[in-house]
Amino acid sequence: MDTLKMRENLKEYGMLTIVTIVLILTDYLILFPNHFTFGGVIGVAVLLSGVLGGSPNTYAFIMNAVLFVIGFKVLGKEFGIRSVYVSVLFATGLGAVQYLIPVHGTISDQPILELVLAVLLAAACSGAIFNLSASTGGTDIIALMLKKYTNIHIGKALMVTDFFVVVLSFVIYGTTVGMFSLVGYIVKALFIDTVIESLNLCKYFTIISTDPKPICSFIHEELNHSATLYRAEGAYSHKEKMVIMTVVGRRQAVKLRNFVRQQDPHAFMMITNSSEIIGKGFRGML
Repeated sequence: MDTLKMRENLKEYGMLTIVTIVLILTDYLILFPNHFTFGGVIGVAVLLSGVLGGSPNTYAFIMNAVLFVIGFKVLGKEFGIRSVYVSVLFATGLGAVQYLIPVHGTISDQPILELVLAVLLAAACSGAIFNLSASTGGTDIIALMLKKYTNIHIGKALMVTDFFVVVLSFVIYGTTVGMFSLVGYIVKALFIDTVIESLNLCKYFTIISTDPKPICSFIHEELNHSATLYRAEGAYSHKEKMVIMTVVGRRQAVKLRNFVRQQDPHAFMMITNSSEIIGKGFRGML
């Protein structure tokens, strides 16, 4: 493994560690004291705490640990090194945090504010973890096992299961907590995709110019990206033009746009948002 690749891996594992710790603290400090239930193993742990008593941390730790062992044995390499790392960190972190930070109630007297904070943090952390090709285990392990051995549509199955867990919160904790949980479940489900798309967002440029050489040089030398050229003809003027296609990051997009406008004021630019870029220099390249 070269030095650049090793640094990239260390950076991503560092991000996974930070995001997982934030998710653990979100569950422990906000979800558990308020009995918010957004589904998944954490939601089941909150319900079990309401029915059987005890700390949700304990139930979550036990369920995650059991699912991790089963998932690792059944799925093997399919489980993924990063998912193993995050699953172990998440399970052990939930087990340890109750001894490191004793909590005997909610952190404020504003449940709506805590709900908003919990949803935003949980969705942002989950989205970031998914974006780094990992998972926190729990129901994700069940989904992988179902995918391996059945033809069940995993996404719908998990949504139905999580919704059922949320409905049970009405029965166990009452209408108020149930409604908070339902709102959180819906917003989190919608917000995760937004987070993932935002993290991956790039700018796709289609530039039509009669002088492409300076623009291509700027893309190569200043932005460290490549571009694709092809010839075109103006439908009205019938003059030959060159079309430059390239993809850059959001910050680089401002530099490229300003350079093109300065270098070739008559150039025609189309700038499009894209969150699915697969190829050299972008995530998704194997």
